[in-house]
Amino acid sequence: MAAITQRPTPAHEAQKLFFEIGMDHRSRVGASLNELGLTFSQAHALRLLDPEKPLPMSSLADRLFCDASNVTGIADRLEARGLVERRSAEGDRRVKALTLTPDGVELRDRVLEIMSEPPAAIAALPAADQRALRDILRRAVEQLRV
Repeated sequence: MAAITQRPTPAHEAQKLFFEIGMDHRSRVGASLNELGLTFSQAHALRLLDPEKPLPMSSLADRLFCDASNVTGIADRLEARGLVERRSAEGDRRVKALTLTPDGVELRDRVLEIMSEPPAAIAALPAADQRALRDILRRAVEQLRV
């Protein structure tokens, strides 16, 4: 049986454009992170770590949407560079938590700057369009909390 072809809705078209901009931006961000000697996954892990609160590796895996074994590899490489330390979690010594070192906090700040830069395609829009896009996306994000 042949599939019924549906015309894309404006939401489908917007998602396609959003994805295209996101993939271009990820490529640019990836190049900047590579200059820091970080993979995207390592940088994302640094971004998710709170300098004030150790995070169990299993929680980091959940936030990275990956298997705990992948987090072990990420943590190994970050630890080898002196950016994170493994510590026993408070209340359960069997659980390992990651905490940022001073060098890790410094690099995390740089990662946050890089990952906060708007995509070039959006930054090139007039200020009024940027505000309109921000406002629309804010309303969309509010729908996540309903």
